[in-house]
Amino acid sequence: MNGQPPGLTFTVVDVAPEPYSVSPVLTARIAIGTDEPVHAIALRCQVRIEPSRRSYSDDEAAGLTDLFGPRERWASTQRTFLWQHCTALVAGFTENTTTPLALDCTYDFEVAAAKYLHALGDGALPLQFLFSGTIFVKSDRGFSVRQVPWDCESRYDMPVAVWHDLIAQHYPNAGWVRLSHDTMAALAGYKSAQGLLDLDHAISALLDAEREAAR
Repeated sequence: MNGQPPGLTFTVVDVAPEPYSVSPVLTARIAIGTDEPVHAIALRCQVRIEPSRRSYSDDEAAGLTDLFGPRERWASTQRTFLWQHCTALVAGFTENTTTPLALDCTYDFEVAAAKYLHALGDGALPLQFLFSGTIFVKSDRGFSVRQVPWDCESRYDMPVAVWHDLIAQHYPNAGWVRLSHDTMAALAGYKSAQGLLDLDHAISALLDAEREAAR
């Protein structure tokens, strides 16, 4: 049996690194309010980044060139973009509750969100949470199924330091670069031929040689 969904409100309370996860995960705490008892919610959320809601230093702007082009073009290129989709199962409650929402993160620079986050030095990451999903409420015949209203959303400005802390926790003093098998083989061969300790030293040697050649 379907009916009108209960009046729901969603508010992002905070976002923090998950301390015991194997891979990088942020946990968003979502406060949910309702005007009638809820048995459960199968919650879905689309998390988007709204880059136009903050300002950028010259260094940050340089790091964002790959995404948005030069600063003078940002009025037409700097659009809200998807970070990720996530889900949560919310247990029953009467008036309000708080539920965790796991945000899986990556340091892969081929992913636009990771590239954007890496370019930010400080300030806040402007996020938009768009909620949807299925609500289960008790009825005369047992339970009825309703949908989370389409206009349920919340904005949250996450401190950029939260992201940096998360990455430092999982990749201390390091980054992550995806290379093709051929490039990896060539780089490993160069490392061995030059008697270098590791691939990091091999890349540094190649960059140093390029800088010397450019002088």
